[in-house]
Amino acid sequence: MTDPRADEGKADTPIATGRFLSLVSRNGWEFATRVNARGVVAVVATTEANELVLVEQFRPPVGRAVIEVPAGLVGDDPRAGDEGEVEAARRELLEETGYVAREMIPAGRFVSSAGLSDETVGFYLARSVRRESTGGGVGGERITVHCVPMNVVRSWLRDAVANGLGVDAKVLTGLELLRETP
Repeated sequence: MTDPRADEGKADTPIATGRFLSLVSRNGWEFATRVNARGVVAVVATTEANELVLVEQFRPPVGRAVIEVPAGLVGDDPRAGDEGEVEAARRELLEETGYVAREMIPAGRFVSSAGLSDETVGFYLARSVRRESTGGGVGGERITVHCVPMNVVRSWLRDAVANGLGVDAKVLTGLELLRETP
C-alpha cells in the first residue's frame, strides 16, 4: 500500500467553491476547507457560580438544535482587520453569550473532523466570566444561552439528547480540558 503522505506538498485540486467552504482533492482524498477565515476558536467559559456557559442553536446540516460551547471563525469579518485567535475568542464569547472574560487561557488545538475537513480548533478557557449583555448572536443567529451548574452538566446534557437536541463534541472536549487544567 502506498503511503498517502508521499504526495504531501502537492497542490489541492479545487472541486467546488462556495461562499464559505471549498471542496478540494489532495492525492485522491476529498475534503472541505474554509475560504473565508484563518481559523476556528472554541471558548470553554465558566461563571463565578461554577456554571458552564453553553449555547443552543439550530444547525441545518443536522436538522436540529445543537448544544455547543461558544465558538466561531477567526478573521471572517473584514471589519475585524487582522484579528487574532484571542480577539476572536473574546468576540465570539460576547456575541453569542453576552459574557466577557478577564483572560483567555489557551488550552490546546484539536482536529475537528479529520476525514471531512482540514480544520483545527483552538480551545480557550475563560473562568469567572461576567455578563455584560444579552448575547444571542449576530445577523441571523438565534442563540439561546444556558448556564448549567458544573455538578449536573453531564446529566443536563443527557437530558438534552433525550429531548432531541444534539451535543457538539467540543462540549465534551471542553469538560475534559476543565478537568485537567487547574
